[in-house]
Amino acid sequence: MKKWLALILALCMVLSLTACGGANTPEASAASVEEAASAEEAAPAEEAADTLEAAEINVFIAASLGNAFEEIVALYNQSQPNVTVTLNADSSGTLLEQIQNGFTCDIFFSAAVKQIKTCEEEGLAIEGTRVDLLKNTLDLITYKGSGTKVTGLENLSEASSMALADGSVPAGKYTRAALQALGILEEGTEPADITTEQVSQALGGLEINETSNVSKTLEAVAEGSNEVGTVYHSDAFSRIDDIEILESVSTDLTGEILYPVIRVQNAEATDAVTAAADDFMAFLQTDEVMQIFENYMFIPNK
Repeated sequence: MKKWLALILALCMVLSLTACGGANTPEASAASVEEAASAEEAAPAEEAADTLEAAEINVFIAASLGNAFEEIVALYNQSQPNVTVTLNADSSGTLLEQIQNGFTCDIFFSAAVKQIKTCEEEGLAIEGTRVDLLKNTLDLITYKGSGTKVTGLENLSEASSMALADGSVPAGKYTRAALQALGILEEGTEPADITTEQVSQALGGLEINETSNVSKTLEAVAEGSNEVGTVYHSDAFSRIDDIEILESVSTDLTGEILYPVIRVQNAEATDAVTAAADDFMAFLQTDEVMQIFENYMFIPNK
Protein backbone atom coordinates (compact mmCIF):
# COMPACT_ATOMS: atom_id res chain seq x y z
CA MET A 1 0.00 0.00 0.00
CA LYS A 2 2.83 2.40 0.92
CA LYS A 3 4.53 1.67 -2.41
CA TRP A 4 1.44 2.47 -4.45
CA LEU A 5 0.84 5.65 -2.45
CA ALA A 6 4.39 6.77 -3.23
CA LEU A 7 3.85 6.06 -6.93
CA ILE A 8 0.61 8.05 -7.00
CA LEU A 9 2.19 10.99 -5.19
CA ALA A 10 5.18 10.98 -7.51
CA LEU A 11 2.90 10.87 -10.58
CA CYS A 12 0.87 13.78 -9.23
CA MET A 13 4.03 15.82 -8.82
CA VAL A 14 5.08 15.06 -12.37
CA LEU A 15 1.70 16.03 -13.78
CA SER A 16 1.72 19.23 -11.71
CA LEU A 17 5.10 20.25 -13.05
CA THR A 18 4.04 19.47 -16.59
CA ALA A 19 0.85 21.52 -16.19
CA CYS A 20 2.92 24.51 -15.00
CA GLY A 21 4.97 24.45 -18.16
CA GLY A 22 7.97 22.63 -16.72
CA ALA A 23 10.52 21.05 -19.03
CA ASN A 24 9.86 17.47 -17.86
CA THR A 25 9.83 14.94 -20.68
CA PRO A 26 7.95 11.62 -20.54
CA GLU A 27 11.31 9.92 -19.93
CA ALA A 28 12.03 12.25 -16.99
CA SER A 29 8.58 11.65 -15.58
CA ALA A 30 9.04 7.88 -15.71
CA ALA A 31 12.42 8.22 -14.03
CA SER A 32 10.89 10.28 -11.21
CA VAL A 33 8.28 7.60 -10.58
CA GLU A 34 10.92 4.86 -10.54
CA GLU A 35 13.08 6.85 -8.10
CA ALA A 36 10.15 7.30 -5.74
CA ALA A 37 9.38 3.57 -5.87
CA SER A 38 13.03 2.68 -5.23
CA ALA A 39 13.17 5.00 -2.21
CA GLU A 40 10.05 3.39 -0.76
CA GLU A 41 11.47 -0.12 -1.24
CA ALA A 42 14.69 0.92 0.53
CA ALA A 43 12.85 2.14 3.66
CA PRO A 44 12.17 -1.29 5.26
CA ALA A 45 15.89 -2.16 5.05
CA GLU A 46 16.69 1.02 6.96
CA GLU A 47 14.10 0.18 9.63
CA ALA A 48 15.66 -3.29 10.11
CA ALA A 49 19.21 -1.93 10.47
CA ASP A 50 19.34 -2.85 14.18
CA THR A 51 18.48 -6.52 13.57
CA LEU A 52 21.51 -8.66 14.37
CA GLU A 53 22.99 -11.34 12.14
CA ALA A 54 22.12 -14.96 12.75
CA ALA A 55 23.98 -16.29 15.79
CA GLU A 56 23.64 -18.74 18.67
CA ILE A 57 24.71 -17.72 22.15
CA ASN A 58 25.08 -20.00 25.17
CA VAL A 59 23.75 -18.55 28.43
CA PHE A 60 24.45 -20.41 31.69
CA ILE A 61 21.91 -19.55 34.40
CA ALA A 62 21.35 -20.57 38.00
CA ALA A 63 18.43 -23.02 38.17
CA SER A 64 16.30 -20.55 40.12
CA LEU A 65 16.30 -18.21 37.10
CA GLY A 66 14.77 -20.74 34.73
CA ASN A 67 11.14 -19.62 34.73
CA ALA A 68 11.97 -15.95 34.32
CA PHE A 69 14.36 -16.63 31.46
CA GLU A 70 11.76 -18.45 29.38
CA GLU A 71 9.79 -15.21 29.28
CA ILE A 72 12.91 -13.06 28.81
CA VAL A 73 14.18 -15.02 25.80
CA ALA A 74 10.74 -14.92 24.15
CA LEU A 75 10.66 -11.13 24.60
CA TYR A 76 14.20 -10.75 23.23
CA ASN A 77 13.40 -12.73 20.09
CA GLN A 78 10.57 -10.35 19.25
CA SER A 79 13.20 -7.75 18.36
CA GLN A 80 16.09 -10.09 17.56
CA PRO A 81 14.61 -13.11 15.74
CA ASN A 82 17.97 -14.14 14.26
CA VAL A 83 19.61 -14.78 17.62
CA THR A 84 19.17 -18.21 19.20
CA VAL A 85 19.60 -18.11 22.99
CA THR A 86 20.51 -21.56 24.29
CA LEU A 87 20.00 -21.83 28.04
CA ASN A 88 21.85 -24.14 30.40
CA ALA A 89 20.19 -24.08 33.84
CA ASP A 90 21.77 -25.81 36.83
CA SER A 91 23.42 -25.07 40.16
CA SER A 92 25.96 -22.26 39.99
CA GLY A 93 28.68 -24.63 41.20
CA THR A 94 27.99 -27.13 38.40
CA LEU A 95 27.91 -24.36 35.80
CA LEU A 96 31.27 -23.04 37.00
CA GLU A 97 32.80 -26.51 36.70
CA GLN A 98 31.49 -26.77 33.14
CA ILE A 99 33.02 -23.42 32.22
CA GLN A 100 36.33 -24.48 33.80
CA ASN A 101 36.19 -27.69 31.75
CA GLY A 102 35.84 -25.80 28.49
CA PHE A 103 32.08 -25.87 27.86
CA THR A 104 31.06 -23.15 25.40
CA CYS A 105 29.54 -20.27 27.34
CA ASP A 106 29.00 -16.62 26.48
CA ILE A 107 27.13 -15.36 29.56
CA PHE A 108 27.12 -16.74 33.12
CA PHE A 109 24.36 -15.67 35.53
CA SER A 110 25.12 -17.06 38.98
CA ALA A 111 23.09 -17.23 42.20
CA ALA A 112 26.19 -16.31 44.21
CA VAL A 113 29.25 -14.10 43.93
CA LYS A 114 31.79 -16.85 44.66
CA GLN A 115 31.50 -18.57 41.27
CA ILE A 116 31.75 -15.28 39.39
CA LYS A 117 34.84 -14.27 41.35
CA THR A 118 36.43 -17.60 40.46
CA CYS A 119 35.74 -16.91 36.77
CA GLU A 120 37.38 -13.51 37.09
CA GLU A 121 40.40 -14.82 39.02
CA GLU A 122 40.99 -17.65 36.54
CA GLY A 123 40.74 -15.40 33.49
CA LEU A 124 37.56 -17.07 32.26
CA ALA A 125 35.51 -13.87 32.24
CA ILE A 126 35.76 -10.77 30.09
CA GLU A 127 37.17 -8.06 32.32
CA GLY A 128 34.85 -5.26 33.38
CA THR A 129 31.59 -6.95 32.33
CA ARG A 130 30.31 -8.13 35.73
CA VAL A 131 26.99 -6.71 36.91
CA ASP A 132 25.48 -7.59 40.31
CA LEU A 133 21.98 -7.47 38.87
CA LEU A 134 19.61 -9.09 41.37
CA LYS A 135 19.09 -10.04 45.00
CA ASN A 136 17.08 -12.83 46.60
CA THR A 137 16.22 -14.23 50.02
CA LEU A 138 16.07 -17.75 51.46
CA ASP A 139 12.83 -19.43 52.56
CA LEU A 140 12.22 -22.52 54.69
CA ILE A 141 9.24 -24.29 53.14
CA THR A 142 6.95 -27.29 53.62
CA TYR A 143 4.26 -28.82 51.42
CA LYS A 144 0.64 -27.76 51.79
CA GLY A 145 -1.10 -29.62 54.59
CA SER A 146 2.09 -31.22 55.95
CA GLY A 147 1.15 -30.55 59.57
CA THR A 148 4.84 -30.02 60.37
CA LYS A 149 5.88 -28.91 63.84
CA VAL A 150 8.71 -26.90 62.34
CA THR A 151 8.24 -23.15 62.52
CA GLY A 152 11.72 -22.05 61.47
CA LEU A 153 15.39 -23.01 61.29
CA GLU A 154 15.68 -22.96 65.09
CA ASN A 155 13.49 -26.07 65.50
CA LEU A 156 14.40 -27.69 62.19
CA SER A 157 15.33 -30.91 64.01
CA GLU A 158 11.62 -31.57 64.62
CA ALA A 159 11.10 -32.38 60.94
CA SER A 160 10.95 -35.99 59.78
CA SER A 161 13.03 -35.24 56.67
CA MET A 162 14.57 -32.35 54.79
CA ALA A 163 15.59 -31.60 51.21
CA LEU A 164 18.85 -29.63 51.17
CA ALA A 165 21.16 -28.65 48.33
CA ASP A 166 24.80 -29.62 48.77
CA GLY A 167 27.38 -27.06 49.85
CA SER A 168 28.52 -26.25 46.30
CA VAL A 169 25.02 -24.97 45.52
CA PRO A 170 24.50 -21.39 46.73
CA ALA A 171 21.15 -22.16 48.39
CA GLY A 172 22.81 -25.01 50.28
CA LYS A 173 25.70 -22.76 51.28
CA TYR A 174 23.38 -20.02 52.51
CA THR A 175 21.41 -22.54 54.58
CA ARG A 176 24.60 -23.76 56.24
CA ALA A 177 25.69 -20.16 56.90
CA ALA A 178 22.34 -19.45 58.59
CA LEU A 179 22.66 -22.57 60.77
CA GLN A 180 26.14 -21.43 61.78
CA ALA A 181 24.82 -17.97 62.68
CA LEU A 182 22.17 -19.64 64.88
CA GLY A 183 24.81 -21.77 66.65
CA ILE A 184 23.39 -25.04 65.29
CA LEU A 185 26.49 -25.62 63.18
CA GLU A 186 29.93 -24.72 64.50
CA GLU A 187 31.66 -21.59 63.26
CA GLY A 188 35.12 -21.69 61.76
CA THR A 189 34.40 -23.81 58.70
CA GLU A 190 33.52 -22.35 55.33
CA PRO A 191 29.78 -23.02 54.88
CA ALA A 192 30.28 -24.55 51.44
CA ASP A 193 32.67 -27.11 52.97
CA ILE A 194 30.21 -28.42 55.57
CA THR A 195 28.96 -31.82 54.44
CA THR A 196 25.33 -32.87 54.43
CA GLU A 197 26.21 -35.57 56.95
CA GLN A 198 27.57 -32.94 59.34
CA VAL A 199 24.34 -30.95 58.98
CA SER A 200 22.33 -34.08 59.72
CA GLN A 201 24.34 -34.83 62.85
CA ALA A 202 23.97 -31.24 64.10
CA LEU A 203 20.20 -31.62 63.68
CA GLY A 204 20.01 -34.79 65.76
CA GLY A 205 20.32 -37.26 62.90
CA LEU A 206 17.66 -35.62 60.70
CA GLU A 207 17.16 -37.51 57.44
CA ILE A 208 18.41 -35.25 54.65
CA ASN A 209 17.85 -35.67 50.94
CA GLU A 210 20.89 -34.02 49.35
CA THR A 211 19.96 -32.33 46.07
CA SER A 212 22.15 -31.02 43.27
CA ASN A 213 20.28 -27.74 42.74
CA VAL A 214 17.54 -25.62 44.29
CA SER A 215 14.92 -26.65 41.72
CA LYS A 216 15.24 -30.27 42.83
CA THR A 217 14.89 -29.20 46.46
CA LEU A 218 11.69 -27.36 45.60
CA GLU A 219 10.32 -30.34 43.71
CA ALA A 220 11.08 -32.76 46.55
CA VAL A 221 9.13 -30.63 49.06
CA ALA A 222 6.26 -29.62 46.75
CA GLU A 223 5.61 -33.28 45.91
CA GLY A 224 5.75 -34.27 49.58
CA SER A 225 8.86 -36.45 49.32
CA ASN A 226 10.45 -34.37 52.09
CA GLU A 227 8.75 -32.48 54.91
CA VAL A 228 10.82 -29.30 54.69
CA GLY A 229 13.50 -27.68 52.56
CA THR A 230 15.26 -24.40 51.87
CA VAL A 231 14.81 -22.57 48.57
CA TYR A 232 14.96 -19.00 47.32
CA HIS A 233 11.88 -16.85 47.76
CA SER A 234 11.52 -16.64 43.97
CA ASP A 235 11.35 -20.46 43.84
CA ALA A 236 8.84 -20.64 46.67
CA PHE A 237 6.65 -18.12 44.87
CA SER A 238 6.67 -20.24 41.70
CA ARG A 239 5.01 -23.14 43.58
CA ILE A 240 3.02 -21.17 46.14
CA ASP A 241 -0.11 -23.26 45.47
CA ASP A 242 1.78 -26.40 46.54
CA ILE A 243 3.96 -25.16 49.41
CA GLU A 244 3.84 -23.04 52.56
CA ILE A 245 6.60 -20.69 53.68
CA LEU A 246 7.53 -21.45 57.28
CA GLU A 247 10.21 -18.78 57.59
CA SER A 248 11.71 -16.06 55.44
CA VAL A 249 15.30 -16.28 56.62
CA SER A 250 16.89 -12.95 57.50
CA THR A 251 19.92 -11.85 55.48
CA ASP A 252 21.52 -11.20 58.88
CA LEU A 253 21.83 -15.00 59.01
CA THR A 254 22.55 -15.87 55.38
CA GLY A 255 24.48 -12.81 54.30
CA GLU A 256 23.40 -10.84 51.24
CA ILE A 257 22.24 -13.10 48.40
CA LEU A 258 23.43 -11.51 45.16
CA TYR A 259 22.93 -12.72 41.57
CA PRO A 260 25.85 -11.47 39.42
CA VAL A 261 26.02 -11.86 35.63
CA ILE A 262 29.17 -11.71 33.53
CA ARG A 263 30.38 -12.19 29.95
CA VAL A 264 32.54 -15.27 29.56
CA GLN A 265 35.56 -15.69 27.30
CA ASN A 266 34.66 -17.71 24.20
CA ALA A 267 37.69 -18.17 21.96
CA GLU A 268 35.57 -19.67 19.18
CA ALA A 269 33.00 -16.84 19.09
CA THR A 270 32.48 -15.21 15.69
CA ASP A 271 31.86 -11.48 15.37
CA ALA A 272 28.14 -12.26 15.09
CA VAL A 273 28.16 -14.30 18.31
CA THR A 274 30.11 -11.62 20.17
CA ALA A 275 27.69 -8.92 19.01
CA ALA A 276 24.69 -11.03 20.01
CA ALA A 277 26.12 -11.86 23.45
CA ASP A 278 26.90 -8.19 24.14
CA ASP A 279 23.42 -7.21 23.00
CA PHE A 280 21.69 -9.83 25.16
CA MET A 281 23.81 -8.83 28.16
CA ALA A 282 22.63 -5.23 27.72
CA PHE A 283 19.05 -6.41 27.23
CA LEU A 284 19.11 -8.15 30.63
CA GLN A 285 19.63 -4.75 32.26
CA THR A 286 16.69 -2.99 30.59
CA ASP A 287 13.63 -1.83 32.52
CA GLU A 288 11.44 -4.34 30.65
CA VAL A 289 13.52 -7.28 31.77
CA MET A 290 13.93 -6.01 35.31
CA GLN A 291 10.14 -5.90 35.54
CA ILE A 292 10.00 -9.57 34.50
CA PHE A 293 12.49 -10.44 37.24
CA GLU A 294 10.38 -8.54 39.76
CA ASN A 295 7.29 -10.44 38.59
CA TYR A 296 9.14 -13.63 39.57
CA MET A 297 9.96 -12.14 42.99
CA PHE A 298 13.60 -11.30 42.40
CA ILE A 299 14.81 -8.02 43.88
CA PRO A 300 16.61 -5.51 41.62
CA ASN A 301 20.00 -4.63 43.09
CA LYS A 302 19.76 -0.87 42.68
